[in-house]
Amino acid sequence: MRGPADPIRETTQEAVGEAPDAGDPPPNWQAWARNLGIAGAAGAFLAFVGAMGTGQTPLLTRLLYWAPLMMAGGVLGNFTALLVARIPNARMNPWLFGAILALVMSVPSTLFVWGYTNLVFAAHLGVGALPALFGSVLVICCAMTALMVLVNWPGRVTHAPAAGAAPAAVRFLERLPPKLKGAVLYAVSAEDHYLRLHTSKGSDLILMRLADAIAELDGLEGAQTHRSWWVAREAVESARREGDRAVLVLKGGAEAPVSRPNVRPLREAGWL
Repeated sequence: MRGPADPIRETTQEAVGEAPDAGDPPPNWQAWARNLGIAGAAGAFLAFVGAMGTGQTPLLTRLLYWAPLMMAGGVLGNFTALLVARIPNARMNPWLFGAILALVMSVPSTLFVWGYTNLVFAAHLGVGALPALFGSVLVICCAMTALMVLVNWPGRVTHAPAAGAAPAAVRFLERLPPKLKGAVLYAVSAEDHYLRLHTSKGSDLILMRLADAIAELDGLEGAQTHRSWWVAREAVESARREGDRAVLVLKGGAEAPVSRPNVRPLREAGWL
């Protein structure tokens, strides 16, 4: 049905210096294998719940129907994502990317499901069944695309002003507690409903969402390395690999995790 979106990473500014090598990022085929595994697991779930009126058939038949169907959709989804990624505006917004991908995927997927259903269940679905089938396929495509965007899309990037431009006012720095005023900001990490500020004068907590903080951090060169971390580029002292992930060692001793979707874009930008 619906395959994973292979998100196109936002192009970051050229590196001004490289951290020590943290090892090569996992090759693309590993990401594809992981995403196909998710698609297969989704197929098994749909088989167990008897989705789209298949509950009256034996479980083995449902598994033989749903698992290959979802994994075939996974392959189609990967290739379709490469095409959708050529749309400039789609590359900048993960949810616009996902919406376009789900809609584009639904058309060939509907035709595939129609033919595969007739084959596996010896059904006699006519062309007249396609509109209703399209609606069901679109729902599953939207759900799977949303899941894959959450799993695979890399974190947001913040930028310093271009060379020669006047320094930008960074709104977030106005939120520093009195004891941290004037400090160099190294990183921001989420702790429950709070954010821990890692700075040259120590750390402290403020009440704020990380997404809102990143929106106010533009003007500083940095990146969201993990769903719960934003890191300033100049704060990185070294990096190391832990399995297929990476860890950034920052000034002051803090260590920021790098989630798998962020390894490749950060390495291409010279962070790793």
